[in-house]
Amino acid sequence: MPQFIANPTRIPVQPPGSGKIIDEHVGRVNTGTEAVSVAHMVAPPGWEEPHQQPRFDEITLVLKGSVIVEHEGGPTTVSAGQSIITSAGERIRYRCGEDGAEYVAVCLPAFSPEAVGREEEVDAGA
Repeated sequence: MPQFIANPTRIPVQPPGSGKIIDEHVGRVNTGTEAVSVAHMVAPPGWEEPHQQPRFDEITLVLKGSVIVEHEGGPTTVSAGQSIITSAGERIRYRCGEDGAEYVAVCLPAFSPEAVGREEEVDAGA
């Protein structure tokens, strides 16, 4: 029987105040699904996150603006109407173009904070 999902769950973003919004429709939090997660994301201009080496594949479908994915081969800009697939174990970094971005992220298996493998931000003064 189909499972209707009336509302996503808003996922807290680190660091707080970054302006990014994550609404999980399918995944560990909203539906208890471990095999896949589907989230609608909105990120403001200039948003970026630390490098990461996730233990899941991720498909990113850009709806508006652009997402820049930094990887071993250099940066790839993904614009509205385009998508990109990153593979588990690959060192990557996501950031937005000057207009910000609205996109859908599909993770296989589902996203979890433990599986994302984010590198800690190093204090430049240390």
